[in-house]
Amino acid sequence: MTDANLVPLLIVTAALATFIITGLRARAREAGDYGFGGRYIGRIGGGAAIASNWMSAASFLGMGGLLYLQGYYALAYVIGWTGGYVLLLVLMAGQIRRFGKYTAPDFVGDRYASPGARLISAAISITISVIYCTAQFKGIGMLFGWLFATDYRTGVILGATVAVGYVILSGMLGVARNQQLQYTLLIVSFILPLMALAHKLGYFWVLPQFGYGVAIQDLKREFGINFAAPFASAGLFQWVALCFTLMVGTAGLPHVLSRFYVVPNIRDARWSLVWGLFFIALIYWSAPAYAVFARLLEARSGMAPPPVAAGKMADIIVIKTAVMGGLPSWMIGILAAGAMSAAFFTVAGLLITGAASLSHDIYYRLINPRASEGSKMALAKGAVVVLAAIVLAIALNPPGLIAEITAVAFALAGNTIFPAFLLGIWWSRANRHGVIAGMLTGVLITFSTPLFGGLVPAVAKVFPLTSSALIGAPLVIGVMIVVSLLTPPPPEAVRRFLAEQVHGHMD
Repeated sequence: MTDANLVPLLIVTAALATFIITGLRARAREAGDYGFGGRYIGRIGGGAAIASNWMSAASFLGMGGLLYLQGYYALAYVIGWTGGYVLLLVLMAGQIRRFGKYTAPDFVGDRYASPGARLISAAISITISVIYCTAQFKGIGMLFGWLFATDYRTGVILGATVAVGYVILSGMLGVARNQQLQYTLLIVSFILPLMALAHKLGYFWVLPQFGYGVAIQDLKREFGINFAAPFASAGLFQWVALCFTLMVGTAGLPHVLSRFYVVPNIRDARWSLVWGLFFIALIYWSAPAYAVFARLLEARSGMAPPPVAAGKMADIIVIKTAVMGGLPSWMIGILAAGAMSAAFFTVAGLLITGAASLSHDIYYRLINPRASEGSKMALAKGAVVVLAAIVLAIALNPPGLIAEITAVAFALAGNTIFPAFLLGIWWSRANRHGVIAGMLTGVLITFSTPLFGGLVPAVAKVFPLTSSALIGAPLVIGVMIVVSLLTPPPPEAVRRFLAEQVHGHMD
């Protein structure tokens, strides 16, 4: 460890200790806290929880890294992720709350009256959690490696141990409490160093989100770097496909949908989402500025790295930018604490979602309906450890950049969970045969490129691994409609419940 890392390490340690103490004070006492049935924390609190739940390593570190590498093209992540919340607000937030089920597999299982659909949905939710967690573990590993001046593998093992310990100790209620505290840290830690960087570089620092526009012009005028050139990294189809996939994936992610189960009514569900969108926008608006300042600092120092080296450090370029800009160590420590908490608590939410799918959706609902709260709690904690071990094994050799790994989870959610929810809410004729066929088709589409792309190159062009939902999601919806129409309708009780309880009254 170097002296330059000591102060950031102390600040990160203090921040994590604060979160752990807060979590212990709100420690989970029921199995429900290992799902998403915790206490109501208010509209603004719920919005802060949504935003902090969303602000993962992909948002805090990965987005800046992709913008640094790909410029304009990476804005697809900003637009897709933000637009997904608008889609969720308009199409599903209120209806999900009215349906009142415990987890995403709970919704699928009860709406389609099918244990098989519940099991497939649970397996998909667990897979999404594992993929998404892999990206977060990579961010944690890089941060721990930087803080302790050690290699990546040691860093990811240390970070994973701390994150899993917290989840087991505090459960979902502790996470939800901390998410309000966490968002405060996130917004301060992300914006304050950015303002300092803008001031040191001579740009409008009061709102650096505006000031970095001049820096883009300086990059082009002084060094011939056109950072705002559209589609310089890929074509229009790839950009639209990525943007659409991230959008529908956001609306189908289990740990995002789960936030609506902890609010008391539909009005609070929608207002929590509106507040969440506002809080998310504050940070997303700032990420491109870090990427532009990084390019400018490198160009002015004459030390622009070659493409391979730039790709290796892109996921931590936000921290590197603060270091290159000569910010004081305490300010770099605050930035690192924000990045660490973003990755740390997203891992917590995802592991709890995966554990809930195992303990509640599979074990309790399908295997042992008489299971006690204690046995469900013990199984959930064990599931957290097992899932974390699987994620750690994958994260030791990460398959891509943080945001790229995350995008695969979005593609899977967009091709499976999103169509199941969309038709499940808005088309009462959708039945269990249709949703099972649709979800299995969605899984096949999502992984078609690694499975068949080598044999049939056209598959990789039509269904890119990170962007397959542009064509995949409509195909899955079509499969669900055709299969549902060719098979018997769902039970009358389900159709009546949709008409009377989900769409038939205002609250």
